[in-house]
Amino acid sequence: MRLITWWMRLCVVVVAGALIVAATVVAIGPRLWNATNAHSEYPVDLPPWEGIAERTYVYDLAGNEIAAYELENSQPVSIGQIPPDVLAAVLAVEDRQFYNHHGVNVRGLFRATLSNFEGGARQGASTITQQVVKVEYLGGSERDGRYKLLQIVYALRLEKEHSKQEILERYLNTIYFGNNTYGIQAAAEVYFGKKVQQLTLIEGAFLAGLIQAPSSYDPIRKPQQSRRRFAEVLDALVEVGLTTATEAEAITVCLDPTSPEAESEQCVGSWQIPEVVRTITEKKITRTHFSEEVKSYLLNKSNILGETYQERYNKLFRGGLKIYTTLDPVAQTGAEAARATQLPANSAGIETAIVTLDSKTGAVRAMVGGKPFVAGRSEVNMALGTRQTGSSIKMFILAAAVQAGVQNDDLIDGAIPCPLPNPDDPENVFEITDGVSRPLGPLEEMTWYSINCAYARLSQIVGLDRVVDTTYRMAKNLYLYPERNPAERDPLRPYASFATGANEMSPLDMASGAQTLANNGIHMQPYYVERIEGPQGTVYQHQDDGVAVLTAEAAAKTTSILSGVLISGTARRSQLEGRVAAGKTGTQDNNTNSWMVGYTPDLVTAVWVGHPDLYLPMNNIPEFVAVGVPRVQGGTFPSRIWKAAMDAAHAGRPSSVFATPVPNLRLGMRLYLPGTDCLSSATTVPPPTFAPPVTVPSVDSTDPSGSTVPPTTSTTTTTLPPTTTTSTTLFPPKPGTITDLNTTVPRGQIDPTWPVPTIDPTVYTVAACPS
Repeated sequence: MRLITWWMRLCVVVVAGALIVAATVVAIGPRLWNATNAHSEYPVDLPPWEGIAERTYVYDLAGNEIAAYELENSQPVSIGQIPPDVLAAVLAVEDRQFYNHHGVNVRGLFRATLSNFEGGARQGASTITQQVVKVEYLGGSERDGRYKLLQIVYALRLEKEHSKQEILERYLNTIYFGNNTYGIQAAAEVYFGKKVQQLTLIEGAFLAGLIQAPSSYDPIRKPQQSRRRFAEVLDALVEVGLTTATEAEAITVCLDPTSPEAESEQCVGSWQIPEVVRTITEKKITRTHFSEEVKSYLLNKSNILGETYQERYNKLFRGGLKIYTTLDPVAQTGAEAARATQLPANSAGIETAIVTLDSKTGAVRAMVGGKPFVAGRSEVNMALGTRQTGSSIKMFILAAAVQAGVQNDDLIDGAIPCPLPNPDDPENVFEITDGVSRPLGPLEEMTWYSINCAYARLSQIVGLDRVVDTTYRMAKNLYLYPERNPAERDPLRPYASFATGANEMSPLDMASGAQTLANNGIHMQPYYVERIEGPQGTVYQHQDDGVAVLTAEAAAKTTSILSGVLISGTARRSQLEGRVAAGKTGTQDNNTNSWMVGYTPDLVTAVWVGHPDLYLPMNNIPEFVAVGVPRVQGGTFPSRIWKAAMDAAHAGRPSSVFATPVPNLRLGMRLYLPGTDCLSSATTVPPPTFAPPVTVPSVDSTDPSGSTVPPTTSTTTTTLPPTTTTSTTLFPPKPGTITDLNTTVPRGQIDPTWPVPTIDPTVYTVAACPS
């Protein structure tokens, strides 16, 4: 009875096979003819293969690999790099007749049909050529009867257009092996932590076994199914003579760690399926604020890689690029060490951000955006985050003033209180009523000791609009420019409180502005990428001729004044080792943000210290009090971090000096604000008198006694000008003698020297105009 049943089933299969052949010939005969004859009215050439997705690598200035970008792990190799045993194992498992058929294995097709009809384990009949067709040409196609027909037609055509070696190479570079790996090189890396050239026969056979169903046979997530599949693969190797039954049995016995044999001596050190995902990257790569910003820049802020986002995305993640960045490993290591050693770990969540630029080119040499990246945690890059600047913004006011013609020895009043016009609220005055008060004195000293009233007056004397414009020009970068949409970022405003840091800027903005001073008035926009190489050659080479924002003389004079900040001013404890430097500290109200921005002729570094999420007063934080810093100000942690980072970044560099400014061409004059300050004529000029020196409050615990400097409190006696006696008549300046400094020239031109409101202090004195 069983014999009759078997014969009946066989007859059905044979008849069915005959019907399939007949139907196939009838159905595809014309199409096969068209596909194999070039004179068909329809296109007969298959479209060319698309480029295989390749990993993009990112390198620092020294050529070290610092990042890799990829959509899927795909690393093409030539067929010559794949060991012959591995190729043989793949063919044994996937397509033993590969070199004998013309794209379709008819015998295999019938065998699969018979097996599937009999109700046994379903068998596939696709050759390697057909699998290539499925990946390259039929992705997304509906799996109907026409799908199989097209697969056959395309496979026959593919074998006419490509050699067997080309087809096999394409197959092994594009087939999916699970765990986001495409191609045999990526699979060798992920499963065995080695390059494809190092694979053994058994390892190659294991990978070949994954191809049929990578998810079902995943050794990481489904080890039992993976072991069973590998046992089948070993049987296939025995069938084609790649290994012996004895060798295969020895491996199979030891595969299952729960079996009794697994504990035997013969299984010690035996071959086992992979248990973890691995990597062969020569250096462990972790995400950093810099590498993430390089990625963001290339995708969102530049058209280097294409006009559309999709173009840029594909090139970055699939283009096999080599991106050579500006990051200096010496400066970066120094910045990271400065953060770790100079800012104590604390319970308040206070962090620091550091940006270092090349003074001459604007290249970003180091970037620390706060805490190091931790997997699964959202990160904010505070090197690009904006915060109120405190007095560090005075650097820009000073540059605008010097460009307008102000000198270091011009006199300005720094006494408190200082009521001033308020452009945002004309009905009410802006007034500074607390802080350090200083009487009339040279501008350079007001800079060194960061006197708010002096600089609030100076910003309005020069013109708030001009100061804002100068700031934009000096600090312009990818994130800060006047045309930027206010919905994306608050623009800089000509606030009366500009000098006390009302506007928000980032460490990159501040470093960018200081770069202009360090580079003799030529602004170079900060950048991350030096060049990009692709498979076909150079894709991009950075070039920037710079923009003259200040005259070289104005930059030199500004730098000369700012150098005093590190000699006798608020950053006097942070002088660099054997190098000239200039800079400016900054502290926001109630010590919520603190800054140090400084530079040498070679490098610029901006340091911010504060809470990443809050405007948190940094007062009496236990860990800071323990090291003698009850209040975090610009002269404390920011200056210490700045010094440590800059000393490290300059290691091995020869010393250089700033340009020497030409001597002043006139005597110091008295700066005043028309409309707020009124003049009175001096009637007598007695000999000058000098006030005794007083002590500036200490910067931090390492400077407990402070420094001896000229007076810091309000007094009627000053070093300059001579004390005068005056008439009792107050009068405003003559009409037409003051130029409107709020009008700036078109961008791309240097602001000219303006007739800044000044008077001869030996002829006039200044007092507040009557209400």
